[in-house]
Amino acid sequence: MEINDGSHIIYVNGSMRTNDTALGKLINDFYCTEAKDMHYKELADRVRLFKETKEGADSMSNVLEEMKNEVKTENALKMIECGKLTLEEIATCSGLSLDKVRELAGDKSA
Repeated sequence: MEINDGSHIIYVNGSMRTNDTALGKLINDFYCTEAKDMHYKELADRVRLFKETKEGADSMSNVLEEMKNEVKTENALKMIECGKLTLEEIATCSGLSLDKVRELAGDKSA
């Protein structure tokens, strides 16, 4: 399926977890919860890093925190655009600091 942004989506039947084809082995690896059960070393090494080391866990925590802040920011921007709430209410609802909400709103009176 071609998308106008230049990307492509390939659909794969996830039930085809077999050991007799490269794709079957890859699909199997996607379902594994333990790196030791995976076929592909490169994928197993990354899973091991993120699931079994402090460095990987810290990295994932940072990524998740960034994603959470992005969602908070997007929500605050939508509330600002709506114009029905005060900046204080937006800070409370979004979980962002009032200073951050003021910054997003371009409020110079802070």
